[in-house]
Amino acid sequence: MERRHFLKGAGAGLAATTALALSACSKKEEAAQSGELPTLRWRLASSFPKSLDTIYGAAEVLSERVAKITGGKFLIKVHAGGEIVPGLQVMDAVQQGTVECGHTASYYYVGKNMAYAFDTCLPFGLTARQQNAWMYFGGGLELTRELFKDANIVNFPGGNTGVQMGGWFRKPIQSMADLEGLKIRIPGIGGQIMAKLGAVPQTLAGGDIYPALERGAIDAAEWVGPYDDEKLGFHKIAGHYYYPGWWEGGPQLSFYVNAEKWAALPEPYREAFETAAAEANLNMLAEYDTKNPPAMARLLKEGVQLHAYPDDVLRAAEAASFQLYEEEAARNPAFKKIYTEWKAFRDSQIQWFKLAEAGYSNFLQSGR
Repeated sequence: MERRHFLKGAGAGLAATTALALSACSKKEEAAQSGELPTLRWRLASSFPKSLDTIYGAAEVLSERVAKITGGKFLIKVHAGGEIVPGLQVMDAVQQGTVECGHTASYYYVGKNMAYAFDTCLPFGLTARQQNAWMYFGGGLELTRELFKDANIVNFPGGNTGVQMGGWFRKPIQSMADLEGLKIRIPGIGGQIMAKLGAVPQTLAGGDIYPALERGAIDAAEWVGPYDDEKLGFHKIAGHYYYPGWWEGGPQLSFYVNAEKWAALPEPYREAFETAAAEANLNMLAEYDTKNPPAMARLLKEGVQLHAYPDDVLRAAEAASFQLYEEEAARNPAFKKIYTEWKAFRDSQIQWFKLAEAGYSNFLQSGR
């Protein structure tokens, strides 16, 4: 009797185990057939401190939207500059796979190849609207992705500040002579042009600018515009505020993704990432356009002295810029390939904006 009961119980257990196994297999097949996707966790390294909420916030927009679109299955944790790698090493971290993705400005890396600047901006280049037009419909994204392919990176437009201000100076700039020997924080090609004008450019991440100004390591600094500059407190040390930021007429920020990680990403997650990146790109410009005017008014009440750059500085800077581009195109095939297309697009855009946008804006501003 005991043996029969044992066999009966064993048979029941075996049947139950078999049923569970079959059920598990069935669930796996159903999941595969239904296209159920895995839960993924990525890390994003930003070049920017959390205090710069609009620039840093673009990465948070990306993270939040990707999570919502994928029902919480694709999670991207944002890390501020310095948490994983220093702010100016984001490109290296993504390229090497230290992190899956990053948020940065490509002109930080012109020391690797000056052509990277096209993914952000060039002095006397495109406005924010023109940059978006070039990237999305004018061939810019295809050209820059071909460039980034060699760095094991896939790039996406990830925000724009709009035309920036021209920086904070301890002393006013009245002519070209006042730039001679001036130590100014300005990265990328803008820094190279400043060097041609006699200044001494410095490349510093956002969080390092105020301390450098405070201890006198630099005489001037540019960052973004009234909203961010006010938060960083530059006006407390250098009270002369210049415009326009001729080196950043429409600087684009970018999301970088490691190419191998991108290739392995399920297609729905790729769609979610691209959609969220485009939303972050749009949001940043709209947010800055909302926040800058009241910030400018507050700075003026604080006693900030507003100045336009002297004409001789602007003309010399523009001439030096295009001389540099032609020289670089003659020795750098990657730069030349993009520059040829970019310049033709820029020239066409200038003619159109001169007719429509400038005509309308000039009329609106003429009575104010």
